Amino acid sequence: MKKKLPTLTSDEEAEDFVANSDLSEYDLSEMVPVRFELKPKDKSVNLRLPAQLLEAVRNRATRAGIPYQRFIRMALERALQEPK
Repeated sequence: MKKKLPTLTSDEEAEDFVANSDLSEYDLSEMVPVRFELKPKDKSVNLRLPAQLLEAVRNRATRAGIPYQRFIRMALERALQEPK
């Protein structure tokens, strides 16, 4: 049985843990990929949505732990990556 990952409360703790631990000893099955947004956003879009749809988007973004505008942007990016 693999070890459970510890709770890390700072970037420094996380860096130290990764630098000094054998990650193969830990259960990483619940890990999810994270994308860092490094490209600057230089254009904006105004979009009218039904209140119910916007509320659903905000709720889903909250569950995902990200701002709702980033959630919308990621949904658009995923839609454009799907094969035709």
